[in-house]
Amino acid sequence: QVQLVESGGGLVQAGDSLRLSCVAFGLRFNEWVMGWFRQAPGKDREFVGTINWVGDATYYEDSVKGRFTISRDNAKNTVYLQMDGMKREDTAIYYCATSRSFIRVTVTGYELWGQGTQVTVST
Repeated sequence: QVQLVESGGGLVQAGDSLRLSCVAFGLRFNEWVMGWFRQAPGKDREFVGTINWVGDATYYEDSVKGRFTISRDNAKNTVYLQMDGMKREDTAIYYCATSRSFIRVTVTGYELWGQGTQVTVST
């Protein structure tokens, strides 16, 4: 079954770090660009960042630049989102997704989505 499964979410305090993982099943992982999105309550799903097929290029939304880092391990079919210096406004459900193109920053540029993992930042 083709699916993406996120994990690693939780409750953290402002300034803390958290690493999310997304494991892909049933697809040729190294043939897909991977992206991370997030959706806060009452808001649209927004782009966080993306990484290319081999993991040597990334692109981030401005508000997370310098704080978030995306990486991937194609041998493990896994993409990661390292979040440092977290802020209350990072509170959201985080989703990983696949894309055939690099760089896509809209939801419509992605095909397969995970179920999401909740991240809550307290102050």
